[in-house]
Amino acid sequence: MTSYGLFLLFAALTILSPGPGVVLTLSNALRHGWAGSLPGILGIALGSFIVAGISATSVGLILATSASAFTVLKYAGAAYLLYLGYKTWRSDRFILDRNEGSTSPWRRFIGALSVQLLNPKACFFFLAVFPQFIDVHEPYPRQFFILMSSYGVLLIMIHGTYALLASATKRWLSTPKGSWLAAKISGMTFFGFGLLMATASR
Repeated sequence: MTSYGLFLLFAALTILSPGPGVVLTLSNALRHGWAGSLPGILGIALGSFIVAGISATSVGLILATSASAFTVLKYAGAAYLLYLGYKTWRSDRFILDRNEGSTSPWRRFIGALSVQLLNPKACFFFLAVFPQFIDVHEPYPRQFFILMSSYGVLLIMIHGTYALLASATKRWLSTPKGSWLAAKISGMTFFGFGLLMATASR
């Protein structure tokens, strides 16, 4: 396992970025409160483990047998981060769905799990960014467990914080100025990390 600290930064940045999972967590928190958002957060975390597990075998094989594949994945990860930077920079709205009625905790869990399994951001992260932090000279299962456990803890902490602050930031996120500023800051951060990944060496 290489650059564990940098992995935590990339993982936190990915989790923090506005996307289907974040919107779902905020929506659940606004409708059901902080405790009511927890089933959805756990569903998103489990979805991340499943997506990572599906990609684990093929990614490990690629890294172990091809140095050129590492370079391809590195640039794919950089391109993805730059794309997120462009997308969030251009965005000027943060939409919360307030129309959906009350749902059971189980339905919130399954709904969030489904969202994460179909989330392109999660798929691209584990296929293009995650492999950059695997050392091919060390056992893959141990590295996978450490990185994924860290990712899961970060996800629960960050989404839990989003849920906790949802009510307090509701008005600010709804203003044109607040939405514009959040989009610009997030976009610039993605651009920075994209350039950092593109220039990184193995």
